[in-house]
Amino acid sequence: MGKSDFSQLKAFQKRLEKAANGQQKQQFYEDCARELAARFLAKVIKRTPVGKGTFETVVLGNGKNKQKRISQGGVLRRGWTAKTEAEAESGGTVNSLQYAQSLKVDKVGRNYQITITNPVSYASYVEFGHRQEPGRFVQAIGKRLKAGWVKGQFMMTISEKELQSQAPGIIKRKFEVFLREVLDGK
Repeated sequence: MGKSDFSQLKAFQKRLEKAANGQQKQQFYEDCARELAARFLAKVIKRTPVGKGTFETVVLGNGKNKQKRISQGGVLRRGWTAKTEAEAESGGTVNSLQYAQSLKVDKVGRNYQITITNPVSYASYVEFGHRQEPGRFVQAIGKRLKAGWVKGQFMMTISEKELQSQAPGIIKRKFEVFLREVLDGK
C-alpha cells in the first residue's frame, strides 16, 4: 500500500463544517434578506406615484385666485427610504440599496425577515384605495371631488408578487457564489 495524504480533504471538511454551523451561514441568510429588501424597494419606489405637490390658494390684489406651490410632490416615494414622514417631506433621498443594508434583519423561528414601512400617513390609501365625498371642494388642489372611490395603485402588492416569483432564482445565484467561496476557502 502506498502513502496517502488526506490533509486537503480534512481542510475541506473543516471549511464545510464552519460554513454549515457558523457565522458564515448566518451572514448568508442576512445578505439574502437584505438583497431581497433592496430589490423590493427598487420595484416599489419605481411604481409609487408622484403627486403634483401641495398648493395654497392665494387671493391676488385684482380679486383673482392663484395657486401657490407650498411643497414638491414625491413625499410618498421618498417615504420608502425615510424613517419619519417629516424626513420624507424634507426632500432628502437615500439610495434603496444603502437603505436596505441599514435595515435590521430579524430571525423569527427559522425565517429571516426585514420589515419595510412607509411612514407617510396616506400611504395605505394610495396603496389600497379610499372613499371620498363627491362634490367636496379641496382647497389644496383647488378642485371639487368627482368620484366616490379612488382606486388603489397597489404598488407594494404588485412589487411583492413580482419579487416572490423572482426570489428563488436570486437566492440560488447567491447560494452558488456562497458555496464557491466556501469551497475555495475564502
